[in-house]
Amino acid sequence: MVYGTLALLSVPFLFPTWWMVTASLKPANEIFAFPPALLPDSPRLDAYQRVFEVQPFAAQYLNSMYIALVVTLGTLAVSSLAGYAFARIRFPGQNALFLVVLIGLLIPSEVTIVPLFQMFNEWGMIDTHWPLILVPILGAPSVLATLIMRQFFIAIPRELEEAARLDGLGQFAVYRRIAMPLARPALGAVAIFTFLHSWNLYLEPIVFLSTPEKFTLPQALTHFVDAYGGPMWDVQLAAASMTALPVLVFFIVMQRQFVEGLAHTGLKG
Repeated sequence: MVYGTLALLSVPFLFPTWWMVTASLKPANEIFAFPPALLPDSPRLDAYQRVFEVQPFAAQYLNSMYIALVVTLGTLAVSSLAGYAFARIRFPGQNALFLVVLIGLLIPSEVTIVPLFQMFNEWGMIDTHWPLILVPILGAPSVLATLIMRQFFIAIPRELEEAARLDGLGQFAVYRRIAMPLARPALGAVAIFTFLHSWNLYLEPIVFLSTPEKFTLPQALTHFVDAYGGPMWDVQLAAASMTALPVLVFFIVMQRQFVEGLAHTGLKG
């Protein structure tokens, strides 16, 4: 009964994805047919071919992939160092500084987009990928990652670090050889949060990028239109299906670390 109930409750969440994938295999005139068909009568892959003809989709796919990976690795490095410092290193004003860092979570990205544009414009970085890399690593997503890492490092027994210090390890060596190997669950949770945020980023790309070859996928999905500006539904759904695939694979691979990371850090919701 429990599994049956869970399967029934999962239908509203799975059906949109099912409809997106199956509709991408239908001709455009059958997508909104009534009553809707759960399976296409004659599946076709024409829309998937046209995705790469209408736009430089391969380059845009590569842009999103490498930006998401670089942002994830950079955020893991910054947040783990900052989280360890706030959890284990005592210095004047530590709690006040951590409170200032947490305030970054309360500031919407829309509030800072104009000054960020002006700053990157002065640096000559408009229409480049640098804003999409630097802002997430040093902005609010990294603040949330720092909070997760700090909570995890606080839970590590101090006896482990004291034993390492008796063996002659310094502060950074303790972080690298003791704390980081134990923090794999938290790192997995941070990696998923960060990868999804960077992969789905929409506002920043439309502000900072103007060249189609430099677009990321969320921005590119809005440009699949015909000569009259109307949406090409089959092509858009095909592109959206390919866009969702890496996210599903990444979550399936990392879901165990994600659950363990949230359980160890005490975060809920």
